[in-house]
Amino acid sequence: MKILDRYITKTLLKYSLSVMVVLVSIFAFFKFLEEVNDIGRASYTLLDAIIYIGFLLPKITYEVSSVIILLGAVLGLGHLAANSELIVMRSSGISIVKITKITLRVSISFVILAIILGEFIAPLSSNQAQIYRAKALGETIVTSSQQGFWIRDKDNFIHVERNLDGKVFNNVTLIKKKSVNLLDSVIYSDKAIFDKDTLTLQKTNYYLFDSTGKFTKIKQENRKQYQLEVAFDQDLIDSLKKDPSKLSTVQLFKHMGFLSKNGLSTGDYEAEFYKRTMKPITLVAMILLVIPFIFGSLRDASLGKRIFLGIVISLIFHQFSQLGVWMPKIFNLDYFLSASLPTLIVLIFALLMLYRTTTR
Repeated sequence: MKILDRYITKTLLKYSLSVMVVLVSIFAFFKFLEEVNDIGRASYTLLDAIIYIGFLLPKITYEVSSVIILLGAVLGLGHLAANSELIVMRSSGISIVKITKITLRVSISFVILAIILGEFIAPLSSNQAQIYRAKALGETIVTSSQQGFWIRDKDNFIHVERNLDGKVFNNVTLIKKKSVNLLDSVIYSDKAIFDKDTLTLQKTNYYLFDSTGKFTKIKQENRKQYQLEVAFDQDLIDSLKKDPSKLSTVQLFKHMGFLSKNGLSTGDYEAEFYKRTMKPITLVAMILLVIPFIFGSLRDASLGKRIFLGIVISLIFHQFSQLGVWMPKIFNLDYFLSASLPTLIVLIFALLMLYRTTTR
């Protein structure tokens, strides 16, 4: 039995990896075509474009991971069915449920790898890709991260740990310079409000540096607020605001908490959060939905057509489930219910189809 398990697992892995190589190569090639027009600008060369695409490969792989896992599982089982190997397995006493469990085990393993890739590796590599491309093109780089950003305004340096909505900032540090090598003051605030050309730091800790003597003296003051006129505008701050899709799931969850605490809308972040958390269950439902088409056609000459039909139905459901998480913005529905209900309905339907297939 273990030999048979390994054989099925090996087949599914082989097809999943083949699909991954093909799909990622196609998407990477189209991404490369977008960079062709920039080759020759500043010091941006063909090699730079290739390196840039290389940094983006983890992100591309994560974005198409659902299709990779689905097609890998279906093509692997389709190969076994086309060679009548599934008929032999069932004749020897291997149940459809057993084969389904092996398929789901392999698929879930890929899901775990995709989550690790998307949550930890892709954000870092994508950020490095943008920095590398900007340097090669000679563009100005503003340092930003999932936690916030650094920005220089004249002789002032401002660090924002969390940019909530482009107007409300958490944990803001303002460093003011007196001259090239001398600090004037450092001001820290838990919360700051940005309005047009004014940054207002609330309940600040004000540290004033006096370097007139032999030793630098530091004077601390607590102020209710500190206002600073800045040269940057709202458009620049909005450009630094992180898109929900670029945040990790943990960061999304924390960001939702920060927005709720400050009485701000969490809509886009809730939609992205529930879309990600439901993704593994959605993928399981997609695979279970296709499996009855394969096993229900073991003696049918139209096996390929039935597999194709199952894949199309699953992909349509996948797109529908992705759109479902945005419906609450239109109809004022609960985000979790909107994200989970379509998946649960299809999962129940797929289980009923699988049960019907196993009892025939």
